Amino acid sequence: MLDIVRSNTDKTQSGAARVFTFFRDRLLSGELKAGDRLLAERELALALGVSRPVLREALRSLAMLGLLDIQHGRGAFVRAADASVLGQALTLCLAPEPNILDDVLQARIAIECQAIRLACGRASERDLQAIAGTLDTLVDSLDDPERGGPADYAFHFAIVRASTSGSLMKIYEAISPLLMQSHVERRRDTFREPAITAHLVDAHREVFLSLARRDPDAAERRLREHFLIGDDLRRNNLISTYQPPHNQPQGKQS
Repeated sequence: MLDIVRSNTDKTQSGAARVFTFFRDRLLSGELKAGDRLLAERELALALGVSRPVLREALRSLAMLGLLDIQHGRGAFVRAADASVLGQALTLCLAPEPNILDDVLQARIAIECQAIRLACGRASERDLQAIAGTLDTLVDSLDDPERGGPADYAFHFAIVRASTSGSLMKIYEAISPLLMQSHVERRRDTFREPAITAHLVDAHREVFLSLARRDPDAAERRLREHFLIGDDLRRNNLISTYQPPHNQPQGKQS
């Protein structure tokens, strides 16, 4: 059980904010770990200088985020963070932002480029086999956006997992609902274009081969080229869709 006498959290904060700050700081310091039981409600409220109803509501919020397990008659226990639960909360925060799928792609590029560099040095043979398996699934689903989007996501997720970086994994998993939506929508926009689907296969294969050769510079370069060329192909496809035929005079409508 966590043993505290008096919290030094900022008394200018609201009661709920004090509880969250206390919980966060104790996790960061290592004083709280998964499986630890918090003080009884009365003692914890006294230590934090908050009312028991405020404490109770704050603890419920932490439980909803998957950070606490509140067991009736036993108390509140710290849980290992569930990235899928945190991801839903993060998605709700980010969803109203304009152009969120384009913006989240920039976060994805930053994460994946660092992850693939780490994976070049850390990936096990099992990791490489797993990535190769996702590549096979990706190739088999080129004409089906509903299967192809998740297959594309699985390939990139396997690279991040091969980095063995817990922080990169947690951040990537937290934005996974948005990433998955982005993959599916991009596939819907392009799956009927042979040039784009051909590039898709070649680009992913080159990324994998660079990783398998454990060449971090080449792997990052191939990954960045994949993002850049894919965007160029999609933009050119959009332009060609709305560009008038060459034999149609400018300014006239058919």
